[in-house]
Amino acid sequence: MIYTVTANPSIDYIVQINQINIGEINRSHYDAKLPGGKGINVTRILKELGADSTALGFVGNATGAMFEKLLETHHLITDFTQVKDDTRINVKVKADDNETEINGTGPNISTQEQEELLNQIRQLTSEDIVIVSGSLARGLTPNFYLEIAKIANERNAEFVIDTTGQSLLETLTYQPFVIKPNHHELAELFNVELKNDSDIIIYAKKLLQLGAKNVLVSMAGDGAILVTPEHNYKCNAPKGTVINSVGAGDSMIAGFVGTYMQTHDFTESFKKSAACGSATAFSEDLATKDKIDEIYSQITVSEI
Repeated sequence: MIYTVTANPSIDYIVQINQINIGEINRSHYDAKLPGGKGINVTRILKELGADSTALGFVGNATGAMFEKLLETHHLITDFTQVKDDTRINVKVKADDNETEINGTGPNISTQEQEELLNQIRQLTSEDIVIVSGSLARGLTPNFYLEIAKIANERNAEFVIDTTGQSLLETLTYQPFVIKPNHHELAELFNVELKNDSDIIIYAKKLLQLGAKNVLVSMAGDGAILVTPEHNYKCNAPKGTVINSVGAGDSMIAGFVGTYMQTHDFTESFKKSAACGSATAFSEDLATKDKIDEIYSQITVSEI
């Protein structure tokens, strides 16, 4: 089973207006309420791929109940930890071709509530994989994700973490199944300039040496590179208009993990990962199966 952890989920309230007049009443011409959170994004894409997963995380009170209700429309399997504080609401205002975000602070997670979720992780087996991503809620220790990685490692379960910088490097000792820095983040990790694909492969291999099992590097319009212990692969970037960059990285992780759990084929997993990421980037919301299939046919993977 695949598990996703969203430590600080949200209800994303999307508002579209022609322009904002500060200090006056503004009326929207469109609004929507969507379930938000990087782990939730992964779970939704896994559902589109037909891969079973269970969403874990912290939800609370009336907004938490509304959040779970929104998820019901996507027919997701969830097993959230209930907390005493409210699930946050993030407001995203789109006006004048710009987007302004006001993110809620989220609940303050108690030590007992944190331990309840960690106890769920302690039930993992060697047949499971857990994906952790997104911001931490208040009250959680800075090493909360590191603790999840440690427990998963002790349970012989695979884990995936979507983070950057020192937080990413600290988890490598627990051998994450796949990590997904973009080419800019990879350069920042080693304080270098990456001039070509060969440079990217060299520094991706350094991450393998530090403990990562596989490294997936996204390169925007230049496609993506996958480095495994045995092979290096590259795929092209499909043609399309980027509409929404939010969730594209989450979609890539879902595509890779979900496909690998079904096929154990790195080439196929890489190709589906790229298709999922681009399909979301070319969509208003997260990608649908039809959009993923459409983009999949445009992607070619070659060994380099």
